[in-house]
Amino acid sequence: MRFQEKLREYTQQELWDEYCGFLTLSSEEFMGIQKRLLLEQIELWSASELGQSILKGKRPRTIEEFRQMVPLTTYEDYAPILLARQTKALPAEPVLWIQTTWEGGVHPIKVAPYTRGMLDTFKRNVITCLMLATSRGKGSFDISVTDHMLYALAPLPYATGLLPLLLQDEIDIEFLPPVKEAVDMSFKERNAEGFRLGMKKGIEYFFGLGSVLYYVSQELTNMQSGGKKGGGKKHTSLSPAMVARYLLAKRRCKRENRPLLPKDLFRLKCFMCAGTDNRCYKADLERMWGVPPMEIFAGTEPTCIGCETWSREGVYFFPDACFYEFIPQKELDKSLADPGYQPSTVLWDQVTAGEIYEIVLTVLKGGAFARYRVGDMFRCTGVGSQMEGNSIPRFQYVDRVPQIIDIAGFTRITEKSIQQAIDLSRLPIESWTAKKEFNEQNRPYLHLYVELKRSTLTTSAVSERILQEQMGVYFKYLDQDYEDLKKILGLDPLKITMLKCGTFAAYRQKFGEKIRHMNPESCEIHELLACHRNHRAEQGNTNYEWV
Repeated sequence: MRFQEKLREYTQQELWDEYCGFLTLSSEEFMGIQKRLLLEQIELWSASELGQSILKGKRPRTIEEFRQMVPLTTYEDYAPILLARQTKALPAEPVLWIQTTWEGGVHPIKVAPYTRGMLDTFKRNVITCLMLATSRGKGSFDISVTDHMLYALAPLPYATGLLPLLLQDEIDIEFLPPVKEAVDMSFKERNAEGFRLGMKKGIEYFFGLGSVLYYVSQELTNMQSGGKKGGGKKHTSLSPAMVARYLLAKRRCKRENRPLLPKDLFRLKCFMCAGTDNRCYKADLERMWGVPPMEIFAGTEPTCIGCETWSREGVYFFPDACFYEFIPQKELDKSLADPGYQPSTVLWDQVTAGEIYEIVLTVLKGGAFARYRVGDMFRCTGVGSQMEGNSIPRFQYVDRVPQIIDIAGFTRITEKSIQQAIDLSRLPIESWTAKKEFNEQNRPYLHLYVELKRSTLTTSAVSERILQEQMGVYFKYLDQDYEDLKKILGLDPLKITMLKCGTFAAYRQKFGEKIRHMNPESCEIHELLACHRNHRAEQGNTNYEWV
């Protein structure tokens, strides 16, 4: 039975219990589901060629044996089989393959197989997300077959392209513009057409990357205020109700001396955001739409694994998508200091409120990935909620792991990709470190601290502007997502600070070790800059620009 048929046949409470009942499971009940599904997955995965490529002849029979025998994995462990799409080597037959960026400039893409069981679970959990996004309290939600969703999603083969595909199996929500037309449009064309249709039909749902939602919302604001071409056209195709709402909104905004915002015209029931850096955009999105966005967590490898509720207190994980393990911060730090160290993990029912963890996933229902380090960090914000009447952990997404710099959900910059850009540019960079930082508007960017080779500085002046322009060219060449970040969002994600020769050596002499290349702590950057200032004072200025 489709979900929209269930809307007619069952009460809201019955549907809530079916789709959202996991929120009130006890820890024992939640872990019971986790362990039962993992045992099924262990049998499938261990018998497959893919599983044996990692197990090397071992056959775990219990969850304890599985955690002992299977090392923590990364995409490199699966790439030979998955990139060749060797379906016979997999635990179960895939229905389709989803794609995303792997490591810009080094490995262009990675792919993940989705089985029928994974898609069915994904579909069910997406319905749960819609219900919770429209909910204003336990047991209530507001979903209708007459609703419209503004299309702000990347199409297949990206994971967000699954949303309209799966929803059409369950409910006749209309996408604006229609998906068949939207996939052939440019990003700007989809925005303009979606807004035009939205002004005619209304917009009840809005979902996408937080950074993209912010950009689209700004575009809508400009259109409504006449800031874009066509913004002042007569709304001859609007319904009488929308014309009345538009005129009243214009009058109110003039009286309040502010621009027309999307919230003045549209009444969102469901506002969902995904991706990294959502915390940078949530306040602005709520101001523009009048509704706080609900964060969901999904990805190419794990599928849709969790979402917030009406309280916006944190993300709750679904028990049937993946089996969850967590690397505590102290264990992660040890592995960063010693790449050969195998960090230990705790299970979902062993996390501690306030602690930060790297998540480790085993995809259930015939999935390919086991004890997989997807590369995301979460903070446990609490165990049990009085407001929501439950006793289970909830989490807040923090960021990618320190080895990866992700800007607004668009880039996956690694040490290898930065070094490759430096090598290709042939710029005379001797030492460097890179850190994700935030500007005064709380927008993320990549800050590259560099030291040039001493021999270069004796012959010519070199400026930060030249370095930034040159490095930007090679980042765009190596990483299409980096280019999209500038083109679509109008965001320059790169800043370069040039340090005096000898700064990195002075840091190493002072602290007995090198500063790490990727995402050193803020206190370490502070000390590096102190070494730069001290070294500069000792040796005096030379013939090139300083910070």
